[in-house]
Amino acid sequence: MEAETWTDSINQANKMALLAWAKETGIQLVQINGQRRYGGPPPDWVGDPPPAGTEVFIGKLPQDVYENVLIPLFQSVGRLYEFRLMMTFSGLNRGFAYAKYGDRRGAREAIAAFHNFPLREGCPIVVCRSTEKCELSLGGLDASLGAQELEATLRRVTPGVLSVTLRASPGQKQGQVALLKYSSHQAAAMAKKTLMEGNTRLSGAQLKVDWLSHDLKQKLQSCQEKPSSSRAQGGRHLGVPKQAPLSPVLHNAVDHLNTLCRRRCLGTPLFLTKCIQATPNGWLRFWCQVVIPGCPVPFSGFAWVQQDGPGRSGHEEAKVVVALQVLRVLGGQQT
Repeated sequence: MEAETWTDSINQANKMALLAWAKETGIQLVQINGQRRYGGPPPDWVGDPPPAGTEVFIGKLPQDVYENVLIPLFQSVGRLYEFRLMMTFSGLNRGFAYAKYGDRRGAREAIAAFHNFPLREGCPIVVCRSTEKCELSLGGLDASLGAQELEATLRRVTPGVLSVTLRASPGQKQGQVALLKYSSHQAAAMAKKTLMEGNTRLSGAQLKVDWLSHDLKQKLQSCQEKPSSSRAQGGRHLGVPKQAPLSPVLHNAVDHLNTLCRRRCLGTPLFLTKCIQATPNGWLRFWCQVVIPGCPVPFSGFAWVQQDGPGRSGHEEAKVVVALQVLRVLGGQQT
């Protein structure tokens, strides 16, 4: 007789009850990557998946409870599209699950009926609206890592990737953080678990993965977007290229802009420049904004300039590059 492993004896009675229930009802449960799933869609489902707002989070579950108890309970208030129970290696649940209903009403009914519901005496469970987050932040990336290489790796190990965007890390010199968007909350949650397990290595980096927070998103949007996609909130976008050597005529771009604004009675332009990155080979990256009193929104963007010598801060060069771009937008560049 084959020896019984230590995991087989854990919660054996409830495991057998689950198997008997699944056989009797014909319900199929699929376990993969640390969760066991019913539906998504269920066998008799017709049409598109349910919209956002139809999923509830279920917490504080006794770890020896399985779907034979949970699915009938949550089905009693509405039609289930999907039920996902998070599992440990030993076969116990991890204390939480997700139930997705066919419509928003089912989710509301579940929260009303089962939040603080005593699943057992002295064991009230938590039921609330799932945030259904689909975006992750991936930190600890080396500055040399390219977006294509990162995306190719992530697509191999995490299904459902919609987009991958690299940004300079606000908390790590010469480092990068990636913003990852997935097709669903489930796909994002499974990607988070996979990446947190530490089996994925990128250029020797030690990855740090978390849900994309509002604070980090705002910080990256305000000061560290790439030139190709930069846009200040409420402002005009400047696609500022890396600086080419400026001729003496082009050095007068700021004066040309001042003259043009006076002619059009727009007021004197105000330049705001902030250096946000310096490279070892002398390139400086500036966030720039030009506020013209007669224009309804400011012109904002990013500029790369080269530090020509000691004592040169780069601010004047950045003003010239941005002035050229504003002149092009206003249609008044002089050559």
